[in-house]
Amino acid sequence: MKNNDKREKHFFRNMWKALGMELREHKSSFIVYFILRLLVIIMMILQIFNKNYENVFLCILTLLLLVVPSLVQVTMKIELPTTLEIIILVFIFAAEILGEIREFYIVFPFWDTVLHTLNGFLAAAIGFSLVDLLNRSEKMVFKLSPLFTAIVAFCFSMTIGVIWEFFEFGMDQILGYDMQKDTVIHTIRSVMLDPAGGNNVAVIDNIKNVTVNGKDLGLGGYLDIGLIDTMKDLMVNFVGAVVFSVIGFFYVKNRGKGSVARRFIPRKKKAERDFLKIVEAEEVEKENLEKKGTGTPQN
Repeated sequence: MKNNDKREKHFFRNMWKALGMELREHKSSFIVYFILRLLVIIMMILQIFNKNYENVFLCILTLLLLVVPSLVQVTMKIELPTTLEIIILVFIFAAEILGEIREFYIVFPFWDTVLHTLNGFLAAAIGFSLVDLLNRSEKMVFKLSPLFTAIVAFCFSMTIGVIWEFFEFGMDQILGYDMQKDTVIHTIRSVMLDPAGGNNVAVIDNIKNVTVNGKDLGLGGYLDIGLIDTMKDLMVNFVGAVVFSVIGFFYVKNRGKGSVARRFIPRKKKAERDFLKIVEAEEVEKENLEKKGTGTPQN
């Protein structure tokens, strides 16, 4: 049991050192990470003073998410391009801190649209890189063509977008949230309004006000509960996915010569940049030196 505890302690210590090395590897992304982390900590302190503990949790979650890109690079031994890493960091901050805590989703109606478009782009980049890394692996017995690689990236991105909309719907239905934001509309088209009870579309247009239980909602129209928001999110996700899939297609077709695509496509880490392996090797060397210094026999 003691040996297991010792191994776990060494693993977490090595992982922590490797993460530190990974974070400091690229100067520009480290500066962005440091500034965003500082802003999140300041925001968390303010939320503690305001006793808004739900936002404190969001701040803690954001701090953890900001480390995820470096954690992925260390554990999966892949190299995220600096541009992609910075975009991911800014995306996390924009979604959690600006979007949720600073209420940018309400203040700026386009904020959600921009983030979902970016999400489609990033998800396609991740899906594309997974296929691209497999294509370059010597263990693979088949290779996907540029077109199929782009299609897989597109499908991966759209799947992520759909799963996220499932999540929003579940949170709204189960926990009573309002993640699928409502939209004020002025026209209703529905077969349920057909006076004859048939399958004919009845239309109510020019809706200026709606009264519920004798109270005017004061919205200047009728409420579409989540459907338009969901479809809009999927559409802009589609746009982001298509844009990157096209970029990725030409990247593979030209055998990795695309300067634009190279900024967004992760690649396999080189041995000299495998920081976890470097730290583990240093740890073994240190232990060997300590054993030699104390005269402890080695197995």
